[in-house]
Amino acid sequence: MENLSITTQLLRMSKFPFIQRYMLKRVDSHLYTIIVEDDKRNLHSVKMRKYHFISAMMHSAMKNVRKGRISTYAIQRLNEVLVENAFFKAPEEMKQAKDAFKNKYGYDAPSFITLSPTQACNLKCTGCYASSDPHAKATLAYSVVDRLISEVHTSFGSRFITISGGEPFLYQSEGHTLIDLFDKYKDMFFLIYTNGTLITRELAHELARVGNATPAISVEGFEKETNERRGNNVHRRILEAFDNLRKEGVPFGISVTASNNNIQTLLQDKFYEYYFDQQGATYMWQFHFFPIGRGKEQFDLMLNPADRLKLYEMWEKQITEKKHCIADFWNSGVLTCGCIAYGGNRGYLYIDWNGNIMPCVFVPYYQHNIIDLYNSGKDLTYALQSDFMKNGRKWQQEYGLSNQKAPNNWLMPCSIRDHYDNFRKNILTSEVKGENQEAQEILDDPLYYKKLDSFDKELEKLSDPVWKSKYLNQH
Repeated sequence: MENLSITTQLLRMSKFPFIQRYMLKRVDSHLYTIIVEDDKRNLHSVKMRKYHFISAMMHSAMKNVRKGRISTYAIQRLNEVLVENAFFKAPEEMKQAKDAFKNKYGYDAPSFITLSPTQACNLKCTGCYASSDPHAKATLAYSVVDRLISEVHTSFGSRFITISGGEPFLYQSEGHTLIDLFDKYKDMFFLIYTNGTLITRELAHELARVGNATPAISVEGFEKETNERRGNNVHRRILEAFDNLRKEGVPFGISVTASNNNIQTLLQDKFYEYYFDQQGATYMWQFHFFPIGRGKEQFDLMLNPADRLKLYEMWEKQITEKKHCIADFWNSGVLTCGCIAYGGNRGYLYIDWNGNIMPCVFVPYYQHNIIDLYNSGKDLTYALQSDFMKNGRKWQQEYGLSNQKAPNNWLMPCSIRDHYDNFRKNILTSEVKGENQEAQEILDDPLYYKKLDSFDKELEKLSDPVWKSKYLNQH
């Protein structure tokens, strides 16, 4: 079965539901072959979760095409820019860049970066990891952002960028906005984490025109939970953004922060049915509240280990039974074979509005700054060679990547949240600095250390039996 012809046929038959369902079954069968049967490295249950996730992504997208929520042009661009490059027919220059990087440095180039070009935001959400608010002004110059994306494109051979914030659609610099970047890098795909309140019909039209960007809009649950954390009438404005995107045929998703305030909502099927089936979300990214940024003192919002495992079970149910495309940054560690920070494991790096280069959005520590590196004749790759980054990649290998048939518990994949004691003792180095005052203060806070270490030990006690029964003991 030839991969691209299947995708093309799905597009052409999107208006004929019975034929499309038949083709989807054929694609599902082919996905099973290449993800489960052809992969000789991973545990069977790990491969099955990967298969269910990719299958759910395809089913979610095609369902929205069938319902007229996503244009066939958008799906075609998604296929051209992301699917072909990532899975099937990567350009030769992309392969050459990746091979050259691995030959020079001995490990795979990062697959993408997350970039927060501005800290500015029109909202002030409780517990914001970025400490953003309407008074924040820190913004990266467009010339720096442009050079960064060019480097990721050329040196890493990557065709994917995640944009975060602050509020990304507030970004303006040197007469440019994000749309100018999407226009310039037509062969790259952009995922934008946004609060959604600025997505007018005009902006939705521009996103439809460029066809290589999708917004993931933040919600906290239904109207009550979202407005409690994000402000009055925010949920209403989000629904208006959904409507604008549907009318323009732009695929969109939702982004959810799981906390003690909304865990009961997230454990109900009706939450997922509302956003996927009624509102037309194609995917969902889920994050767990982590006490950094303005959330440093708010341990009461952090999920307890037992609720985290319940959320894992719900994730598993949604991708396998409901075909809802959901990735949980912590509970879905099996999809990525563990931690993807530190530029290792074909993962990513994070660069904030000041140019600080961090291993991950949730590891708020840095040694290098991209502006300083560029001014001294160096590049982004230079930052990957620090001891801080190397320590993180070394831990990834030891924890599971070097033995994917019998890895350690990938239900605890995160180097900082799930293994805080090890992070402080074996990954963090004396050269690093906190991204902000809160992150720096944490390093001298014994109570913070004790609380996270206690969380990790309890999570290990609860999750190890699940890991062994569902993964290690399955054949």
